[in-house]
Amino acid sequence: MPVSERPARGNTGTRSTAEEPARRLAAHVEAVALEPGLHLVATPIGAARDITLHALDVLNSAELLAAEDTRVMRHLMDIHGIPLRGRRIMAYHDHNADRQRPAILVALREGRSVAYASDAGTPLVADPGYRLARDAAAQGSRVHAVPGPSAALAALSLSGLPSDRFLFAGFPPATKAARATWLRQWAVIDATVILFESPRRVNQTVEELFEIEANRVIVVARELTKKFEEVIRGTAAELLADPRMQSLKGEVVLVLDRPAPVSIGEDQLRAALQEKLQSMTVKDAAREVAHDLGLRRRDVYQTALALAGRDDGED
Repeated sequence: MPVSERPARGNTGTRSTAEEPARRLAAHVEAVALEPGLHLVATPIGAARDITLHALDVLNSAELLAAEDTRVMRHLMDIHGIPLRGRRIMAYHDHNADRQRPAILVALREGRSVAYASDAGTPLVADPGYRLARDAAAQGSRVHAVPGPSAALAALSLSGLPSDRFLFAGFPPATKAARATWLRQWAVIDATVILFESPRRVNQTVEELFEIEANRVIVVARELTKKFEEVIRGTAAELLADPRMQSLKGEVVLVLDRPAPVSIGEDQLRAALQEKLQSMTVKDAAREVAHDLGLRRRDVYQTALALAGRDDGED
């Protein structure tokens, strides 16, 4: 509403609409006739009231319910007063997906509506739902998104880091050597990077990131939307010295700032390429050096061609 149209506060002491106290809102769940297909339902990551009315409509009306954890879905439906009405909740998770998927696909081929929800957040983000969606689409069944909470996007939103270009990389490997290689792979990407991590390994991951770039800004978000939500911001070096990092519990999301601009001299680049070219092809040498120095592969490749006495792009 334009300022000129807003109710003014006069001498009578009447408050404007904007100053009225919060009131109870009337909201209801509908028993809608769902379109056939697979409905991917995003569910709360903490606060139960974060679920959407659309999601409740789907859970209320779907002919078949599937969940990563049937107890979690049943509890969520109980909280919001959604009855099962004799419907069975089918378990669908990492350990039984190959056995359960055929039955769900048959239901979809029969034209039934199926609602699937993971433990928390948006299905297909770090859970087994993507194979189900892939196979449903491949057989010609409709796949519907019921958007809602996402730990990755919630952490990105509150991180204060650039959000115009970001990458969700999932969980780092558990072993130290594999994790170090994995982190170096993503650390050179010119984008904000979002990771999930076990609270037991967060400090190990931060130590690896410190070795890569000590001044990289990292945001640690834990227990998002829950009672003990906590956000810790700082460089990798600062986080290693932060006492709060020693007692992390609950669900953890790490958000990494983009790498600092790399300043590499021409002599350093040529020396690195000359060393690699002694045992590698031009293409392989350029790829290795670009990765090691954090440079654009195309630019490094052109320099490698010049050093090798080549003027074309063929290897």
